[in-house]
Amino acid sequence: MELCIGTSSSAKILLKFNSSRPSHSIIRTNSVSLSQPFLQFKNGASSSLKLPFHLRRSQFIEPNFSQFHGNSCRFVVLASPSFSSSVASGPGKDKLPAGIDVTENVEPNSRLKLTVEVPPVVCDDCYNRVLNEFMKLSKIPGFRPGKRVPESILVNFVGKKNVQKATVESILKRTLPHAMDSVTDRVLQDSIRILTKFSDMEQTYTTLNSLRYEIIVDVIPEVKWIPEDGYRNLKIVVEVDSDIDAKKTSEQELTRRCKSLGTLRIVTDRGLQIGDVAVLDISATTTGEGESDGQNIPSAESKGFNFDTEDGDRVLPGFLDAIVGIQSGESRTFPLVFPESWRQENLRGVQAQFTVDCKELFYRELPELDDSLADKLIPGCATLDQVKEALLQRCLEVEQTAKEQATDNAILDQISKMVEVDIPESLFEEQGRQLYGANLLEIQTKMKLNEEQLASLSSQKTVNEYLETQRENITRMIKQNLAVGDIFKRENLQFATDDLVKEVENSIAEFKRQKQEYDEERVKDQVQEILEGAKVLEWLREHAEIQYITR
Repeated sequence: MELCIGTSSSAKILLKFNSSRPSHSIIRTNSVSLSQPFLQFKNGASSSLKLPFHLRRSQFIEPNFSQFHGNSCRFVVLASPSFSSSVASGPGKDKLPAGIDVTENVEPNSRLKLTVEVPPVVCDDCYNRVLNEFMKLSKIPGFRPGKRVPESILVNFVGKKNVQKATVESILKRTLPHAMDSVTDRVLQDSIRILTKFSDMEQTYTTLNSLRYEIIVDVIPEVKWIPEDGYRNLKIVVEVDSDIDAKKTSEQELTRRCKSLGTLRIVTDRGLQIGDVAVLDISATTTGEGESDGQNIPSAESKGFNFDTEDGDRVLPGFLDAIVGIQSGESRTFPLVFPESWRQENLRGVQAQFTVDCKELFYRELPELDDSLADKLIPGCATLDQVKEALLQRCLEVEQTAKEQATDNAILDQISKMVEVDIPESLFEEQGRQLYGANLLEIQTKMKLNEEQLASLSSQKTVNEYLETQRENITRMIKQNLAVGDIFKRENLQFATDDLVKEVENSIAEFKRQKQEYDEERVKDQVQEILEGAKVLEWLREHAEIQYITR
């Protein structure tokens, strides 16, 4: 039931890193954990940091050209584990008998269009290679396998159309790595597409004995700071929830633990008083003018709701006052208005008619709070003072963590507003799909969705709707990601190699303990990004002017 006022989750910080490999989650500790699936900075509804795994070269997988004969072809690329270019020296790049002409044209959204022109001498070389391959594989009557077959006979046997198609595929396979030479250090992985239709390439080759095709690629977006180097002089105002005041929280926790040791007794001769616990059935409908009048409010409905009156400040304002004095078996109807600060935006300012049925009423019979309860309140404590001190220390740690996390969130929010970035669509989709996957995994863990529900939530339509509704949030996350990566490079920040080795070992051990598959190189890359992100935030905190206010 959504009657409780939501408090900020500033005590919880999440960081979302690269989505090009399995994402993992940690809570801020002294060690990095990759045992959980997602890591993101949470700020309000949703905010995250994704460190730049993309800022590396791409390595080609040889494409299966026979699978694309439509409007465009998408090539799958893998992240190279180092900055050495496998495009330039790996098996995907074959020596050509002549050079090819490549023209670059800048497109919006950090894209480049490459126009590739392949001369006849290269096309002829590819044609001859194709014939040699067919000759090795074909069993032509009257000729021994592997022996030279006249060109005309071989072409007639294989089919002229098949030879032409195979030749075009060979030209693409051999020239594409060369065409990417000038941009290989800027290309985002899995973003390379051939725009020219395969049928058009076939027509050009058969007509002119040459080939011309166009490629579109997404490149690493440039980060522009406004003002330049503005991150070096940040002035941050951090709002900290009053709920995380350590002393106040420790007192509340002591009260809660004392209540857990008490006994609930049934109230028989009076109505509800502050301190009682009531079991309530609650329903609500909208009131006022318009089509929405009289509609049920599902989020405000509940059956068998256990309501502790001492938590009255956490529910809808006016709710507790309206039911004070209600007796078991009694029903009350009363109007309330959802405040403008209500966490559900669609209910802010809504007038509602509540109906409350009191099913049961209890009062607490609490033991006397003295040293005899110390060990029950916290095992190992001998006195009440020890209990209070232990709770205070725990709450102080939580307060400090929440303060640091709120500071990091405020810093990330501000630097994202200081950068201009032309975000490629492939980068946006990758980040968005990973974020949606994280949300879906969380829902699946909590609700145990059936196959039909999971299929519905995983549909392309649902994912695309999510990408559009969350476009602003996803864009902010990417800007945070790129800004943090840019600062790490600009300031020549470093972390200890021993830390990287240790955290990789810990992460792999955790994967093995949970019997999960992992890629050691990817784990290493991700741990490195986590350490880089932590180093940047540490540097920014040290150089920023920070003011804390309580809300």
